[in-house]
Amino acid sequence: MVERVLELRVHGVSNTPPDQLLGLRPAPGGDGPTPRLVAGGAVTGFYRSTAAGPDDPITVEAYSWGQLTSGARTARDVERALWTLLLPFTLANVALYARTGIPSDPGEERWSSRSGIAAWLVRLFALSLTGTLVITVTGVGVDLIGWQCVGQDCLDHLPGPWDFLANDWWRQDTRALAVGLLLPLLTLVVLGAVAWRTYQYEAEMPADPHLPSSPQGPDPAVEPVTEQPEPPENPLQDPTFWCGEGQLRRSGVLHLCVGAVVAAAVPVAAVIIMDPPRGFRAFVAWPTVVVLAAVVAIAVVALGRPWLTRRQGHTPLGHWSTTVALLTGLGLLGTFMLLLLPDGPAGRPLSEFRPPTGCVRDPGLVGCQADRSLPGYDTMVAWLATYQALLLVAIGAVTRTGRRALAAPVAGGVLLPLGLVWIERGLPGLPPAPDGVRPWMLAVPAIAVAATGLLLPRTRPAAERPDADGGLAWGGRGPAVVAGFGWMMAVAYCAGLLHWVSGLLDSRAGPAGPTRVTPPPAVSWAGLACVIGLLALAGVLIRAGLVLRSLRRAEYAALTAAGAGLSAHDLRRAHDVSTFRALHRLVGEHAIRLVGCYAAGSAVLVACCCAAALAGSRPGPRSPSGWEVLVGWTADLGDRVLGWLPLVVAVLGLLVYRSDAVRRTVGVIWDIGTFWPRAAHPLAPPSYAERAVPELQTRVAGLLALTQHDPRRMDGVILSGHSQGTVICAATLLQLSRRWRQRIWFFSYGCQFTRLYGRVFPAYFGPARLRVLTRALTRPGGDINWTNFWRDTDPLGWQVSAGERDVPVADPEALHPSGGEVADPPIRNHSGYPDAIEFLRERAAVARLLRRTVPSPRQGVG
Repeated sequence: MVERVLELRVHGVSNTPPDQLLGLRPAPGGDGPTPRLVAGGAVTGFYRSTAAGPDDPITVEAYSWGQLTSGARTARDVERALWTLLLPFTLANVALYARTGIPSDPGEERWSSRSGIAAWLVRLFALSLTGTLVITVTGVGVDLIGWQCVGQDCLDHLPGPWDFLANDWWRQDTRALAVGLLLPLLTLVVLGAVAWRTYQYEAEMPADPHLPSSPQGPDPAVEPVTEQPEPPENPLQDPTFWCGEGQLRRSGVLHLCVGAVVAAAVPVAAVIIMDPPRGFRAFVAWPTVVVLAAVVAIAVVALGRPWLTRRQGHTPLGHWSTTVALLTGLGLLGTFMLLLLPDGPAGRPLSEFRPPTGCVRDPGLVGCQADRSLPGYDTMVAWLATYQALLLVAIGAVTRTGRRALAAPVAGGVLLPLGLVWIERGLPGLPPAPDGVRPWMLAVPAIAVAATGLLLPRTRPAAERPDADGGLAWGGRGPAVVAGFGWMMAVAYCAGLLHWVSGLLDSRAGPAGPTRVTPPPAVSWAGLACVIGLLALAGVLIRAGLVLRSLRRAEYAALTAAGAGLSAHDLRRAHDVSTFRALHRLVGEHAIRLVGCYAAGSAVLVACCCAAALAGSRPGPRSPSGWEVLVGWTADLGDRVLGWLPLVVAVLGLLVYRSDAVRRTVGVIWDIGTFWPRAAHPLAPPSYAERAVPELQTRVAGLLALTQHDPRRMDGVILSGHSQGTVICAATLLQLSRRWRQRIWFFSYGCQFTRLYGRVFPAYFGPARLRVLTRALTRPGGDINWTNFWRDTDPLGWQVSAGERDVPVADPEALHPSGGEVADPPIRNHSGYPDAIEFLRERAAVARLLRRTVPSPRQGVG
């Protein structure tokens, strides 16, 4: 029987169609071979050419997983485009995997360890992002609509049946707040329904291949193979890594319940501030506060417990989830009862705090010129943003230096509220604050004290080898940088939403007239930061362009060093080639550093804005002239930009799925983010790898487990991954047992293991952890079943240098046409590796090795 080898190709983020993966060329008459589905379905499938025969020595098969993230141009494209609005949750989830020192066996991670504390802080930060979304929507429903928008002329701007809120009965007391509270709760219901439905999308477990019995009965040559489980050396070897449905459901309940508590806390705090409850109102209010606080306390503790941090497959929600859900229901019941009760006798009537009606008709009414936002809401927004910034500092400090670095952010977090209380009310044993002291004068030093934790010397965790420190992204602060960008995007979304809604409700007010609805001061500072951040981003891009030009000149000089024999055509081609080589070096050598520079500048800007927001002032002008006018105009411009940001991101997400050009440039970031399972934020977009990796694992092991007489049997498999496909293949290989890996050869090309994944995710793809993959692919004779192809014109593909065989691929093949061709050899950069001569030569040699020397499970290898 002919010995056969299967080359199984896995594409990258560009969603290469199966015919291109298989290398099929259209015939002049249109009757050439076409892809044929041999396994899988319409979403993820395995394809072979219709011209492939059962006796072909090398059979090429393509695994197409791009429908999970790209798909056809249908309504589902729009749905997936809307997933891009949850990009902040995605980045927070990615930050969990950017930690250093993650142990190989997840069961060995302790909460008190560096990685354990960092994981707890990242999950706490992810929970706070849910709070950011909820407190924003609560501000829209409770503050802007239920509190500040009190007239019929204001309510007419809202879509839907909101006119009833102008009725005198609803305007009394806090009844309108109860209606506004329904908006964030409905948002949570929608998010929960979407997240719950996507559990069907994930949670795929690989099928254990069983040797089928032949029609003649059991094959005596086939002996059952008992294999002892290997001790894990890489977290990707965890058998539950790609199946965490139980963890996802439990954390989902926790996030939704805490979000509901945050939404309820806004009106409850406002009622307590305006009208301290007594009597029956106190009997309702204070138990409600205790119940709401208990939910938050349980959540903070649960984020570090194994029932939530371990991926345990199909496990029930458990008693903790039930308890949290029950307490949340009781808290919401008490909140609505408190809001529907009439005013109490403890304080002033609530009508004195609320904006008056008729300000558009008569701006001279008492209270029309004042900021009458919901009491306590502006302060809650400012403090939430500030402590999120401090939390990011703590994450970066712990991952860089260890537990000792927590002292600085903890000290800053304690000194900050004490300093503000000292200014506003004084502290026992201390003299009163001088009259000239402002809150920002203490907020800036407190945040600076916290930031010193980021500057401590880097220390290596015990789980890292010394060589794993080389080239680490952002000096070990990777989780803070990744989560920080997600946080800035979340703040931008939320500030834009609040500004857009307030502008909509206030659209009938004249330019110089009073404003009926005002968003929190933090929104204005976010707009100012947006303009400055965009200018800083432009500066970084200009710097990147200058670096690219310098690199291009150096590469052009190297290509034309022997310029005496080069024609004008060759010089032009050398210019084109030098551009791609320069881009290869720019991404590999300078991109991480440029991103770090922008992150450092953004951190300073964020600290200043948080200090200004805590002060409660706005960047708008208080006089008709002066620099304050420029600041106010810039803040308004930034707010308008932020108002359009969610729409721009959604359109860009739609273009990613409908345009190959946009996908190759922007989609790589999206596919990196959605590769990782949702272990930190359950409301993030689903992970395509939780379906792709088990499917690929099932297919490879199933083909290798076939009996000798099965016509589908393969003697060996060349697992051929391109770009992001190399990451999927590596994860699959680490999940396979040793007896299957002995018959597999790994081809990687356009690979980002070293310059991207290895630097940002060192615990999974760092130098020490990549050698685990090398050892897994090492045969008993010492040969390594791994070949990596790379080009110096590929901006997303580099050498790996983990012990595998690195094969450079010439690109282009020549500077001028040859062999009777009239067109220049193409510059393929990141594509077309299987067509290269070096690839075909290596594949032929590997196929011979797999046929002759690689043992099979029939021989008892295991």
